[in-house]
Amino acid sequence: MLLTVAGLFTSQAGSQQISKYDCERAFSMLNEVAKDVETHYYDPKLHGLDWEATVADTKQKIKSSPSFDAALTQIAQALLSLNDSHTLFEPPPMSYFVDYGFHEQIIGDRCYITHVRPGSDAEAKGLTPGDELLAIGNYRPARETLWMMEYRYYVLWPAAGFRLALRDERGQQRQVDVMAKFTPRGRTWDLSGWGIPDLVRRAEDRGQLARPRWAEVGDDVAVLKLPTFMLAEPDVKALIKRACRRPGLILDLRGNPGGRSDTLSYMLGAMFAADVKIGDRVGRRESKPMVAKSWNQAAAAFGGKLVVLVDSRSASASELFARVVQLEKHGLILGDRSAGSVMEATRYHHDSVTNVQVLYGAEISDADIIMSDWKSLEHTGVTPDELVLPTAADLASGRDPVLSRAAALLGATITSTDAGKMFPYEWPKE
Repeated sequence: MLLTVAGLFTSQAGSQQISKYDCERAFSMLNEVAKDVETHYYDPKLHGLDWEATVADTKQKIKSSPSFDAALTQIAQALLSLNDSHTLFEPPPMSYFVDYGFHEQIIGDRCYITHVRPGSDAEAKGLTPGDELLAIGNYRPARETLWMMEYRYYVLWPAAGFRLALRDERGQQRQVDVMAKFTPRGRTWDLSGWGIPDLVRRAEDRGQLARPRWAEVGDDVAVLKLPTFMLAEPDVKALIKRACRRPGLILDLRGNPGGRSDTLSYMLGAMFAADVKIGDRVGRRESKPMVAKSWNQAAAAFGGKLVVLVDSRSASASELFARVVQLEKHGLILGDRSAGSVMEATRYHHDSVTNVQVLYGAEISDADIIMSDWKSLEHTGVTPDELVLPTAADLASGRDPVLSRAAALLGATITSTDAGKMFPYEWPKE
């Protein structure tokens, strides 16, 4: 996987050479995050990787980097060499937001433009939802590597623009040059979060509203769109109390990057009449069972029929939720295969030792989750019980055949056109 995107993290050669001051800053950052990996990574053998040699090689690459930003990409590549979805370098926060004016997503085995921001350069250049994205510069997006491209361009080293290779619904190919928009940000920087998908999401959407959203299909089916697993127990109880008013529930976890393990436990406890095992948390020194306590003794759990929607951007806790429901045969999973980004991780924050304070950090996986079938979802994801994928025409027209099919399985009727209008896409404020 790493070889297919190695160019993304290669310093772009040129006549410039990193200054001695910036080289020392980069060395200091590398030493700190390398120590974090050695001390906290859940597998003390690091999957057989020669970490000492990796760090030494990274230092040589930093010395030959043309800039400080290029040096940071080398630190990022060192951590990515562990091939772990939740172990990554978090560089100093940028002083600006970057917006490329479009969002892309893997659907099945292809990458499509899913949204284009009104008034953006992307819209002016003719990008439309439903365009298949064949290449971003020299890189072909793929399910296994798209997140790396997003991490590179949204978090590590934003680009002034892209040359995109596209194919429209009719099969016609074209190239489009799209320019990014940069907006200064405030001085309050926060390195908190809960994983690579969220790191990319926070960088690209800058505070997109993460509130749960409700809708109903007829009198018998409630639809709960849950953007994250970042809810306190009282919030979950309020949601489930509302869901209990209907005999059928569609839980839409598409695009949900995960969140807190306690929220996951609350949500699962609200769905089962008895305690349910999520999996075994396999850490550096021990393995512990993860169990969601049923609400039946303390509050009313949801006792109706359940359909869970997932896609390629459903990650971490949302994948664990869907897989538990699937393994326990407690509902149906619809949509696309999920991200396969399922580890528990902790963030470690640092200040640079130079005369200028620079915040940076690393996220380090400290446990894998082994499900009740003795398998991990890492790099695998959840395969839906029924694969339902929107077509290019659906994306172009704003239709949602996945939600429409879920309603039908619960005995309700809604067209894919009306389903697509149920939760209008919300662009973050610029």
